[in-house]
Amino acid sequence: MELRDYLRILHSQWMLIVAVTLIGVAAAAAFSLVATPQYEAKTKLYVSVHTDSQATGDLVQGSNFARQNMATFVELATTDSVMRPVVEELGLKMTPGELAEQVKVDVPLNSTLLNITVTDDAPAFAAEVANEIGDRMRVLVQEELEPPRDDEGISAVQVKSVQPATVPKNPVSPRVKINLALGLLGGVGMGIGLGVLRSTLDTRIHSVRDIEQISDAPILGRIVDDPQASKRPLIVHLDPKSPRAEAFRTLRTNIQFLTAGEGAKSFVVSSAGTGEGKSTTSTNLALALSEAGFRVVLVDCDLRRPRVAEYMGIEGTVGLTDVLIGRAEITDVLQRWGHSQLYVLPAGQVPPNPSELLGSQQMEQTLVTLSSHVDFVILDAPPLLMVTDAAVIGAKTHGVVLVAAAGSTRKQNFEAAVSSLDTAGISLRGIVATMLPIKGPTGYGYGIYEYAYGSETTGKSNQRSEASKKASGRRALSRNWN
Repeated sequence: MELRDYLRILHSQWMLIVAVTLIGVAAAAAFSLVATPQYEAKTKLYVSVHTDSQATGDLVQGSNFARQNMATFVELATTDSVMRPVVEELGLKMTPGELAEQVKVDVPLNSTLLNITVTDDAPAFAAEVANEIGDRMRVLVQEELEPPRDDEGISAVQVKSVQPATVPKNPVSPRVKINLALGLLGGVGMGIGLGVLRSTLDTRIHSVRDIEQISDAPILGRIVDDPQASKRPLIVHLDPKSPRAEAFRTLRTNIQFLTAGEGAKSFVVSSAGTGEGKSTTSTNLALALSEAGFRVVLVDCDLRRPRVAEYMGIEGTVGLTDVLIGRAEITDVLQRWGHSQLYVLPAGQVPPNPSELLGSQQMEQTLVTLSSHVDFVILDAPPLLMVTDAAVIGAKTHGVVLVAAAGSTRKQNFEAAVSSLDTAGISLRGIVATMLPIKGPTGYGYGIYEYAYGSETTGKSNQRSEASKKASGRRALSRNWN
């Protein structure tokens, strides 16, 4: 992934990252509150080699000997030879090994100082144990390991306490500030990791860029999401000045340039799955084309779940299926929508064999007849991955316009739909991205603007009543066909 992909993930997953970060800080705070305070008491022992000679060479040799054996003294400090007498002397209810776990012994670099540190939740106890270990270490070295070898009774190795342990006043843990910092850093890191993982596992299309990574087909339209789309699907008619309506006009313009000079054009509008906005796209595209002065026929070829008649507010009980079985003529069922140059051919009754009807010779003849009288034929077809209807019709037209919904269409499904068209040898003329978010990292905001198309035309359109539109829409096409 590129840097902008990570930035998009951070932007889109910021709530998750913040939540995990707060959890990390809260966990660190809770740990700091419930953790038992621990205290450290430290005693310092000085180790030297006794010599009667005052010669410089002897003194240096003795100092080097002590320094070279400091690692041995570190190991000795936590052995049973030291721990067991301390346990017995203080009457501790623990084993020498358990006591040794509370003891840390170290030596500064190039030094003969032995630091013995004891950690416990009782500060006085820690100091007492540290001093006792120091005393026991002196006895072990000077009396048992290096006993006196001369008349003066002085051991060759001397161990002296230069800094007895005192009762610590402040605990060394929990370190609240450090814990909170670690909780913050850990929460941020885990939040980012979960955000990246969540985005990686999310196979839905979220932006136009996701579509472009799957298909080389041109992006014909970018339609933003509208929560009220189901209540007002004909946005080009109901709110012609809205940015969303203008997006459909941009789609119209791209469709015009798509096959410039080819005469009448027929396009199938489909999608990979359901609920991706193909019917809304079909109806608004047809409205936008007729608004530009083109003669357009909108055909509902979704003979399984027809929606066009409902969206357009016309009678849909008689339609395409009646034409295909020879029960009606095109001019008998084709309805003009209002006073525009848009004609609607509803699906009619749902048949038991949609694919066979759409693939029939009668369907091909119907398309030829429609194309010979209008500029554009827009066919709303079922989803490609659900049934074969869209592919069957697509083979009889100029190609398919595929709709992909941001936040809904799965990448693998969209890729499968594109592949199915390629396998069938059907031209994918372009893609319409729908339900694009207005805000956020993948947002496609239009900005605040409006377009005026002339007060007279707009006023007449707004004043047209629904009853008048429906009545005009039911008129037969025969007197307007030529």
